[in-house]
Amino acid sequence: MRMAERARGAIIMGAAGMLLAACAVLSAGEDPPTLYTLTPKSTFDASLPQVSWQLVVEAPTAAAYLNTSRIALAMTPTSADYYAKSAWTDRAPLMVQTLMVESLENSRRIVGVGRDSLAVRPAFVLQSELREFQAEYFRDKPPIAHVRIVARLVRQSDRQIVASRGFERCVRSSADQIPAVVQAFDEALGGVLKGMVSWTLKVPPARYVEGSSSPSPRPATGDDTSGCTP
Repeated sequence: MRMAERARGAIIMGAAGMLLAACAVLSAGEDPPTLYTLTPKSTFDASLPQVSWQLVVEAPTAAAYLNTSRIALAMTPTSADYYAKSAWTDRAPLMVQTLMVESLENSRRIVGVGRDSLAVRPAFVLQSELREFQAEYFRDKPPIAHVRIVARLVRQSDRQIVASRGFERCVRSSADQIPAVVQAFDEALGGVLKGMVSWTLKVPPARYVEGSSSPSPRPATGDDTSGCTP
């Protein structure tokens, strides 16, 4: 009987100890980070073609350093770090994917665009790689928001790469403060998105028929850059 009572007492004391430890962790925890997001493009050249085909936009691939919700920075060309107490609302590649889809929708030039083939019947797939997405301090202060995405347009029927191109923008922040840095990211990514939407809509024929062998594959073209020279 006494052994059973001792066992129950030990269990109660252990549970109480775990509860106190949990309370201590919660009370010592840091404040949650301030969350930031970026905006899609909503204005485009009126000369963009109206296309009859549909498109799937895959999430960009990215190195582990960028495949996170933390806002990346680089103090030197070979270093990697993050801003403290600040983060994107989603992992950077997923946030960029959402903004790609919304920007294409905002162009009002495409029949259907989505994240996967369950939502649309794609003739093409837009694949991409997020190569640069960090604030760079090694080119003087305030930092430069550097965004670079390499895009590939793939024909759905045979998974043939039709065309590829890089899009790059660099925008200097107005101040060395996170809201100003985020604004610079917004401008840099906006330039990339505008160029990518225009390129995506112009590469295939506007009246492309699903299953057609056209368009013929094109060689990779140079980057569409702006103000990113060292």
